[in-house]
Amino acid sequence: MYGWEMLSFNIHDGFLEAIVRGNRSGLLTAADYNNLCQCETLDDIKMHLTATEYGPYLQNEPSPLHTTTIVEKCTLKLVDEYKHMLCQATEPLSTFLQYITYGHMIDNVVLIVTGTLHERDVNELLEKCHPLGMFDSIASLAVAQNMRELYRLVLVDTPLAPYFSECITSEVNTAADHLCITYVLQQISAHHCSYFS
Repeated sequence: MYGWEMLSFNIHDGFLEAIVRGNRSGLLTAADYNNLCQCETLDDIKMHLTATEYGPYLQNEPSPLHTTTIVEKCTLKLVDEYKHMLCQATEPLSTFLQYITYGHMIDNVVLIVTGTLHERDVNELLEKCHPLGMFDSIASLAVAQNMRELYRLVLVDTPLAPYFSECITSEVNTAADHLCITYVLQQISAHHCSYFS
């Protein structure tokens, strides 16, 4: 970044760099982790985290506190910061940040499809999905009866569509059995991972 590029750095990337630096300064330090190790109850953990950047996310949680609540609120903070960065990013960074969510989308699709095959409640499955991998039509995954229908109804409008369309050619008329879905989802994961190798 020498010469003329530095003249426009703040215009294009300065604000986002400031956001990243601010998020980095909000991470827990080694001293914070040492203090958390000394906490005896979940309320002690909440009290310590309230003094950090996680405070606004935990301050209104009533006692008794559960570990899942702490994890959900800390994850919510991460997701909020990530979405804020994604909204502020320009190309090629915005594309890279979108790629990061694809792995979570794949995991969510696997969770919903396999959970549906085992006749689990869709709402229960949706609660277990990672927030970075959520997309509008994810609840419709449980409706699909075969691979082509799954692609046509749900995945065609998601960023997973290019990976999935290449995987369904041999699954045109087969039912959505466990082996078929496992094979297709492994193909999607392999396809996605190939972009990062």
